[in-house]
Order: sequence, then structure tokens, then C-alpha cells
Amino acid sequence: RSGRSAALRARMEERLLGARFRYLNQQLYTGSSRDAARLFRADPAAFHLYHQGFERQVRRWPERPVQRIVRYLRRRPASLVVADFGCGDCTLAESVKNQVHCFDLVPLSPRVTVCDMAKVPLAAESVDVAVFCLALMGTNLQEILGEANRVLKPGGTLMVAEVASRFEDTHAFLKAMTQLGFRTVSKDLSSSYFYVLEFAKTGPARPGGAPGLRLRPCLYKRR
Repeated sequence: RSGRSAALRARMEERLLGARFRYLNQQLYTGSSRDAARLFRADPAAFHLYHQGFERQVRRWPERPVQRIVRYLRRRPASLVVADFGCGDCTLAESVKNQVHCFDLVPLSPRVTVCDMAKVPLAAESVDVAVFCLALMGTNLQEILGEANRVLKPGGTLMVAEVASRFEDTHAFLKAMTQLGFRTVSKDLSSSYFYVLEFAKTGPARPGGAPGLRLRPCLYKRR
């Protein structure tokens, strides 16, 4: 009997965690990066819970997007300086020889600098590669990608790996990126789980909006 009640309790806990994860996930995708920074400042434990839930989702995928970025960086010179926006547990930094600046809302690792992704403590034109690996959250995407443009050296690389189902119009998204001062270098849309996009910085963002810069919220269904 005690085995049965333990199994029931575990199932209930799992369901509660799932519900909490979905709630947090919705907050992250439907608010700005500032709202997210405030949310996790007030409740750091929520971020750990979010990260756990996130890991559970990605574990089901045939390949982890971060491994694609790792392979990309290993093919390039180790002297390139990298900024990892929304770095999570710093898998990227721990897998490459490059100097990697790790930014996120809560420090899951001592290497993390805690900040809002639209306002990272880096000098303008100070990094060679900016990375967003499943990290383009928040309603202020233009501001966040503008920050990536600011810290990238001219001609620097922006790598984006994002959930495939979030792109409602990939062509419009890529066109919007040119408004933000980026040229598409390559795009891999072959996976039904995630897309990998590589951009080069052409110059500063042009003034005005970038209307095609839209990604659907990544809302997980109840399992």
C-alpha cells in the first residue's frame, strides 16, 4: 500500500510541477524581458523549477540545439569571444575553449551574470559571436536583438536556435532581421523540433519597427 501511495504522490507532484512550469513558461513568453527579470528576482526557486521543466521537454528531442552551437564554435577559432544570452546552466561555455560571457535571469552556475537580456553589461562591439539558444523570449524581441547587435563587432555572428513551431512566417522574420542590421548567412529548417539560423552583423539597426519580427509563444500542452 505504501508503494502505491508513494507512486500516487509522485504523480501528483509531477502534475503540479508540470502546471507550474506551464504557468512560468507563459509568463516568460507573454511579458517583456524586464518582467521576466523581476519575476525571477522575486522568486529564484521558480527559475530552477522552470529550468527543470524545460530540460524535461528538450530531453525528448532527438538532438539538443546547444550541441549544434557547440559544433559550430568548435569549427571556428577558439580566440572568438562569445556572448550567450539566456545561457541556462552554461553548457555552451563548458563545452568550448572560447571565452564565453554567460547571461541569464538566475545564476544556475557561478559563471552566470544575472541581468535583463535587453541590457547586458558588455561594451559595444566587444564580442565576435552572440548566441540565443532557445532563449528568444519576451515581447520586446526587437530590443533584445538590438542589444545583440550593439555588443557584436561589425561582421560578427549571431546564432539563433529556436523551436520550429514558433515561426509563423520565417521569410518575414528573416526580412525583419535585415532591419535590425543582420544578413542571413545560413538557415537550417530541416528539423521539425528546432531551426538554426546564422546571421552576420552588417551595421547598426535601422530606425523604426521590424513588423515581421514575430515568434509565437512556446506554450506546452498538458501531458
